[in-house]
Amino acid sequence: MRYVSNLPYATKEEEDVRIPMPDGVQLSARVWRPTSSDNEPVPAVLEYIPYRKRDLTSVRDSLHHPYIAGHGYACVRVDVRGTGDSEGVLRDEYLEQEQADAEAVLAWLADRPWCDGNTGMMGLSWGAFAALQVAARQPPNLRAVVIASFTDDRHADDMHYMGGAMLSDNLAEAGTMFAYATLPPDPAVVGDRWREMWHERLENSGPWVLPWLRHQRRDDYWRHASVAEDYTAVRCPVLASSGWADGYSNAVTRLLGNLDVPRKGLIGPWSHKFPHLGEPGPAIGYLQEVVRWWDHWLKGVDNGVMDGPVLRTWMQDSVPPSTSYEERPGRWVAEPTWPSPQIEPVRYPLTRHRIGTPVEAGAGARAGADAAGDGAVMTVRSPLSVGQFAGKWASYNAPPDLPYDQREEDGGSLVFETEPLTERLEILGSPTVELDLAADRPVAMVAARLSDVSPDGAATRVTYGLLNITRRESTENPQPLEPGTRYRATVQLNGVAQAFPPGHRVRLSLSTSYWPLAWPPPEPALLSVYEGSSTLTLPVRPTDQPDGVPVNPFEEPEGTPPLSVTRVTAPDARWEVKRDMVDYRAELEIVKDQGLVHFDEIDLDVGRRAYERYTSVADDFTSATGESTWTMRFRRGDWDVRVETHTRLTCDETDFFVDATLDGYEGGRRVFSRTWNETVPRDLL
Repeated sequence: MRYVSNLPYATKEEEDVRIPMPDGVQLSARVWRPTSSDNEPVPAVLEYIPYRKRDLTSVRDSLHHPYIAGHGYACVRVDVRGTGDSEGVLRDEYLEQEQADAEAVLAWLADRPWCDGNTGMMGLSWGAFAALQVAARQPPNLRAVVIASFTDDRHADDMHYMGGAMLSDNLAEAGTMFAYATLPPDPAVVGDRWREMWHERLENSGPWVLPWLRHQRRDDYWRHASVAEDYTAVRCPVLASSGWADGYSNAVTRLLGNLDVPRKGLIGPWSHKFPHLGEPGPAIGYLQEVVRWWDHWLKGVDNGVMDGPVLRTWMQDSVPPSTSYEERPGRWVAEPTWPSPQIEPVRYPLTRHRIGTPVEAGAGARAGADAAGDGAVMTVRSPLSVGQFAGKWASYNAPPDLPYDQREEDGGSLVFETEPLTERLEILGSPTVELDLAADRPVAMVAARLSDVSPDGAATRVTYGLLNITRRESTENPQPLEPGTRYRATVQLNGVAQAFPPGHRVRLSLSTSYWPLAWPPPEPALLSVYEGSSTLTLPVRPTDQPDGVPVNPFEEPEGTPPLSVTRVTAPDARWEVKRDMVDYRAELEIVKDQGLVHFDEIDLDVGRRAYERYTSVADDFTSATGESTWTMRFRRGDWDVRVETHTRLTCDETDFFVDATLDGYEGGRRVFSRTWNETVPRDLL
């Protein structure tokens, strides 16, 4: 990244600006704005997240907020109610109170003497969720949003219930927020009230996995703040981005296809990171794109920002399997409109372990059945070990968390494969698998994985999808399966742009477990798949179609110089798969330890350590156990505070069991402790 300090506007910073809410609670904001805004008001851009602006996000914030401010904007970074130095308690994600607060913040900003009344919102992940959700509420001064790594569907396309199957990230991310929601404010900002504010958070918080587990169906809990429920509610322009290695690879194209406002989409090879910090690379000059967007929609500059294609994306070339990549080879391609008329859904019958030749467009659902024979059936009952090399639902690229070689996974799967390709094949969009199937249990799942198989046999997972088959027709009203009854079910795979070179094969793998990425069903199920009448549909982009963009359509990444930090202790990152061949115990252990870091500007030591462990025994599906443990420490002089959270999720055939602890320490002495032991019934899950 290129660090720049010579910007069009000189800026100043206000570290703690208090913003009053209608109920009297005050939120804490950090503001960067042009010094000239005292006399010449400018538009305001809000980032609104719960991740602590004074310390935990301060280095990242220092890269882009002063940069955008230096181009003529008031950049405002607000701690959500109950986090950082803001007052109150944060009990769950995306609540009505949170969004009402955001509207109040926008109104407050528009009324500042240094703001010209025009506002925008931007962010990554939670910040992007917040911006899109608030846009759907249509506050009068919100002119545009810029969002990265987000979803418009909280139930099926977040870390919760992919295809109606529960993701282990439902536990992991709940553990993250259990920790963040119980951290203290900084006494250097809030003064002697810090202890009172901290204990209010400790006493009113709890393990977030509990409300998420209590809503296993798509209900009003998830419909709230899911923009997919009503795309017409969004009435302001949207610049949306994500990465193919991220868990949020689907929402950009959904917004492009469903919103009726000015919109642009950008999808790179990245994990869960801003595009100017994108890993795997190439990272891009994203902040330059953002400034151009704000210049047009907040300042009215006629800069051609809406010219050109609606979608620009990185077409990934074939790579050997690896859990981490510094760069993904490929090229930028573009689509003038979305859905693109250039992309053809090509349907392939699944017959006798083969992905057959394409069937004609518009052919019936049972195309190829005669060739396969109506009674041709293949079966699979996967061992619980299938999924140990699946990687994370949403990659952060640290520790290495992408899927590894799929050959071992395929040993416990039902595999279909093409002949070696005679010419290059490129796909752009979301593949689907339509299955004619039956199961021998009332609850069963299927994981579908698409892989690029090289001539030496190495299999790189390209994309995947999950389906809890009880939810094949409805995630609102699932129905138990009648053992032996034949059903049709569609598995939607995550969106991707991928090229398969000549000589490689395309492989589809089906498994009835995918642990620990997804929680297993109550018991193993035998899945019968009827050949020929089951199909794979690929969104094929013709290789002779023009790329539609220059070879290098983006500038070099740049930002303002980062805040100074000093490392006190070394970080530690591990991802270890273990198997004990005596008692058949399998374990995945994940360590993300940031070490102790000194924030030089505020003389503060901060330590963060996250630990996850997923275990199971042989093929006992009720032995699945997940644990999330966080330790967070803040130290300055005599002030030394630590928060430890632990959440453990287990199950039997009928129930989930949540055991959690929360401990707060001051000066090495435990000053708060609470334990939860809760049972939540399984709901066809």
